[in-house]
Order: sequence, then structure tokens, then C-alpha cells
Amino acid sequence: MMLTAVRIGGIAALTLLLSACVSTVLEVDGKATQPIPAAVTAEMSRKSMSPSAPILVRIFKQESELEIWKRDRSGRFALLKTYPMCRWSGKLGPKKQNGDRQAPEGFYHVSAGMLNPNSQYYLSFNLGYPNKLEAALGYTGEALMVHGACSSSGCFALTDEGVAEIYAVAREALKGGQGSFQVQAFPFRMTPQNMAKNRDDPNFTFWSDLKQGYDIFEVSRRQPKVSYCEGRYVFDKEFGGGEPRDVLAPCPPALNAPDALVAARTQSDRVAMEELLTAGTVLSAHAYADGGMHPSFRRLLERSGQSALAKRTSLSSVPVSRPDAAIADPHSPDE
Repeated sequence: MMLTAVRIGGIAALTLLLSACVSTVLEVDGKATQPIPAAVTAEMSRKSMSPSAPILVRIFKQESELEIWKRDRSGRFALLKTYPMCRWSGKLGPKKQNGDRQAPEGFYHVSAGMLNPNSQYYLSFNLGYPNKLEAALGYTGEALMVHGACSSSGCFALTDEGVAEIYAVAREALKGGQGSFQVQAFPFRMTPQNMAKNRDDPNFTFWSDLKQGYDIFEVSRRQPKVSYCEGRYVFDKEFGGGEPRDVLAPCPPALNAPDALVAARTQSDRVAMEELLTAGTVLSAHAYADGGMHPSFRRLLERSGQSALAKRTSLSSVPVSRPDAAIADPHSPDE
């Protein structure tokens, strides 16, 4: 309930900002060195966080939201702010080849050198796709970014206003000594309801692997350790010979047992999913024409048109990508 309130508060605040052109609050010169907004630093202080403390980012395609989590004085990550995503492209599922318009799904690690102060979309950071697993599987593509504006061809677009905040928070965490921050990109919030809806999707096994990392963070509020073997993600495993060298080979024996609390969470979610399927109350999986857009932006697009939305989300009025597909997407948080 508390996390939901925080998400709604962050989204409402950004929606209010969209009522005026972003050029009134952003700068072009020195854009990469702008300080974290005072309202965000005040929220950090209220939540016992420092600007230099490590961060973690979670992205949810179906909900069109990006979360920034920050380590507080307890040593655990707590939600700092949720940003509505203006545009992402493709469908639910991982990116596999260059030109497929798919926004990626998986676990990534972003270092300071991956921040781009000279992006054509105001500011951006590179996710590092393909990661080691994706490269071993033969997936192709490059320059998959989190950036500004409301245009996507495989990236996550969060408006110039939104990416300016995210960039500043990430920059200060990296300056504070965090070598890289983890980005967890999911198709949807991995609830029993969403897993049940998508039970027949060809990507379900892949999503079940991602859910292991999701569950670890949900239970422990700490960053899961990511390994790769058997052509999949493996989380929080310690191996006798060190990290597996061959991503596609069988996983070596693990030295540690699974966390009991995480295992219990995974099992309870699995039981809940099966009960939903047995009861026959599961709604059909959501389909996309070409990516999604947060409902707050879709309302602006429907009411004011693509030119007005472009002006409100980008200093340089970058056109909204495939606006007809964005309007056709009926997804809402209550679905």
C-alpha cells in the first residue's frame, strides 16, 4: 500500500509538470551537470538516503513505469520515486535482433562511462545490451537506451524532464563510489495475476527465470547477484570454481542453498498462480500494436494531439513515435 502511494505521488507530480512546456525548467547548456532537483533531495532526506548512496533501477513495460530505488541508512534499498514512461516500442518479450523494435528485458549494469551527456534525446544512459547472456545466445542490437522525449525504437523514453532527474540521481550515485548500478527490466510486475495471464506465452520460461531475481529483491530489498549458465539467468549462486565461464554450458554445482524466505515467496506465488488458472478467473494476456505509453501521457495525446505532447515532453519537440499505436494500446493499471 505504501509503495503504491509513493508510485502514485511520483506520477502525479510529473503529470503536473507536463501542464507546462519543459523548456521552462530545463537547460540545454550544462544539462549533464544540473543538480538533483530540490524536491528529490528533500525526499531523499526524508527517507534517510544521501545523494551519493547507491541506486537500483527497475523498469516495467506493461505498466510503463521506471522506479529508482536508493540504499538508505539501514543498508537496504527503498523506493525513491516512480516515473511514468512516455514511450517504449515492440511487444512484451526480450530483444533478440537488431531492428526488431523490441525494448530489452533482463538484468543490466550501468557504469559512469555509459552515461551519455550528448544524447540526441536530451540525456541518456546505455543499458549495455546485449549483456553476456544475450551475446552468447546470438542476440544483436546496440545503443539501447533510457532517454528523454517520447520516441522509441527499442529504447525507454521518459521525457526530457524525467530523464534529467534520473540522470542526475544516477550521476551522483556513481560519483559517490558505486561502480555501476543494476537495471532490472521486466515485461510486467511479476505478480501471480500477471504470470497467470501470460502462462501460455512462448517467453514464459524466460520470464520465470527473471522472476527469481524479482523475488529476491522483493523479499530482501538488496541487489541480487547475477550469473549466467545453461543459457539463462541464475541468481545469488556461489560456485566453487568461480563464475561459470561458458554461459551455455550446464551450471556448476552451487555452494550455497537458496534463501528460505525467497523460496517461500516464489512457492506461494506459484500456488497462487495455479489457483487462478484452476478457477478460470484469469483475464487474457495483453497484446500490443507497437509498445506502450503510460496512461497519463496517453490522455494528453488523445486530448491535445501528438504535436502538443512532443512539445511538452521534449525541448526540441522530438515527434512522438507511432502515436496511433500508442492510442490503440488499451492497457491501464487497473486491467
